[in-house]
Amino acid sequence: AQIAAITQSSGDLILNVDSDTTLAPDVVSKLAHIMRDPAVGAAMGQLKASNQKDTWLTRLIDMEYWLACNEERAAQARFGAVMCCCGPCAMYRRSAMLSLLDQYETQLYRGKPSDFGEDRHLTILMLSAGFRTEYVPSAIAATVVPDTIGIYLRQQLRWARSTFRDTLLALPVLPGLDRYLTLDAIGQNVGLLLLALSVLTGIGQFALTATLPWWTILVIGSMTLVRCSVAAYRARELRFLGFALHTLVNIFLLIPLKVYALCTLS
Repeated sequence: AQIAAITQSSGDLILNVDSDTTLAPDVVSKLAHIMRDPAVGAAMGQLKASNQKDTWLTRLIDMEYWLACNEERAAQARFGAVMCCCGPCAMYRRSAMLSLLDQYETQLYRGKPSDFGEDRHLTILMLSAGFRTEYVPSAIAATVVPDTIGIYLRQQLRWARSTFRDTLLALPVLPGLDRYLTLDAIGQNVGLLLLALSVLTGIGQFALTATLPWWTILVIGSMTLVRCSVAAYRARELRFLGFALHTLVNIFLLIPLKVYALCTLS
């Protein structure tokens, strides 16, 4: 559907919007303004949950989006390369997209068609073609987020597979980018590995000695508290202290899911 729209379009810029996303009135002008620089191939806006108040999960996801946009994407943009211009609200340079369509349409992983995570894949293709990718925090887009655990885990499974696959695709691109982006890629993957090892070590200690792994609990709890406190200070919203709940979701749901995603990439 995207490819059909791109090939039939005539504008210099293409805006990709999910069907469940509502844009602020000034989103197009703000994204188009940063795209005036011909070196920029793609730009994304800030995502929020339009159904934030529905459940505890939607409140948690709204905070997760804020952190993903205003910590991760904002830091990457400072060094000229947002690694994933998210599908709900992303603007692309049409001339660049046309040159990449053949690669985009024939996404393969280990010789098989692979069509999940199209936004991350397209962003990596933009970077590999030598374009910058940007984040515009003032361009606000509100999107519907999962309100049940089942839907949330299916979404996270798709995203995890996309992240693992396109991290491999991005490896040849990283040496040509700022060294921070390499550090960022290593940190996101090694950090997850260290957390998983910490949890497994703690479970092993409990199973073998019948004692609680207090040191592991203390370290993970302290890191969670620091992260949530910094987010609450930066956002000027105390609700971010409640993001500590995401650590439990991460440990007991997302880490096993990401292991499954890694084992089923094909």
